[in-house]
Amino acid sequence: MTSADLLENFLALSSVLTGFSVFRLKGTGQAPRYLSTATEIVGEPTVRALLSAFRRAAGDDQDALERGIRREILSDGKLGPVARNLIKLWYVGTWYALPVEWREAFATTDRDRTFVVSPDAYTEGLLWPAVGANPSGAKPFGYGMWAMAPRIETD
Repeated sequence: MTSADLLENFLALSSVLTGFSVFRLKGTGQAPRYLSTATEIVGEPTVRALLSAFRRAAGDDQDALERGIRREILSDGKLGPVARNLIKLWYVGTWYALPVEWREAFATTDRDRTFVVSPDAYTEGLLWPAVGANPSGAKPFGYGMWAMAPRIETD
């Protein structure tokens, strides 16, 4: 699998895990960084195993795919914690240290700690479109927002 194929598979898995389209995920500009972060922390063999499990889970319809994801990935002791970390990573831009039990059984590096992945990760997090808001002080509210006077609330 080439690095381009790896990224495309990572985006397809991330789309299913987050509920956002591949198009939307690409639009964050974070996909390559998130893939490299996961690879650096859990190792390339684990990332490839996660993507292989995703390909095995693929079904004919959405329900079959979701059942396959639960069976092949989320219920797996090695892959489940990594997949849950990817969900959190996409939503808030932070890699959270994997559970102690996971690190004791599978850790390949000592880089597994909680950290914000990039300066743009927080502002590009899926949390914001999910709740219909913009990150405070980081993104404008939309085109023409200053064309109208601010609302003044009175008691």
